[in-house]
Amino acid sequence: MAETDKQPVDRIETAIHGTPKLHPDEQRKYLGTFRERVEVAVTVAQIKQADYVDALTQAFAAHPDNQLFINGNLEQDLIGPYIKAASHANIKFTIKTDDIYRTADDNYALVFTAATAINQDDIDIAHRYPAQSTSTDEDDNKPAGLLDKFKKLL
Repeated sequence: MAETDKQPVDRIETAIHGTPKLHPDEQRKYLGTFRERVEVAVTVAQIKQADYVDALTQAFAAHPDNQLFINGNLEQDLIGPYIKAASHANIKFTIKTDDIYRTADDNYALVFTAATAINQDDIDIAHRYPAQSTSTDEDDNKPAGLLDKFKKLL
């Protein structure tokens, strides 16, 4: 097919299906960006088990021009501290709430990404900042609030 014959077909395909995306599965996995641009990432399982606010704050300080993508399909109490930390550090962030972003344990909850390729070998936050992660079990040792005491009575 000649190039001029193909143009109307391409226009029709684009009108029907939208502009084709490069590596759509990869973009879905990394909350709308490519793996080669990811500085550090936190999975849903990690965000449920530990607090990585301090580790991400270090990453924010080291790379102030990067952007944080947040899986907005997660509960607010999980992502709220990270939104606050990004705002405090003047980091641009985007909350992704499309249905394509899943909340299974192996999906990503937070992706801190650069505008161009940086090809970071290890993007797992637990490996990059091992001393920064603190277990949420420490929260169980803090004094119970009035609501917690009331719940125990019932």
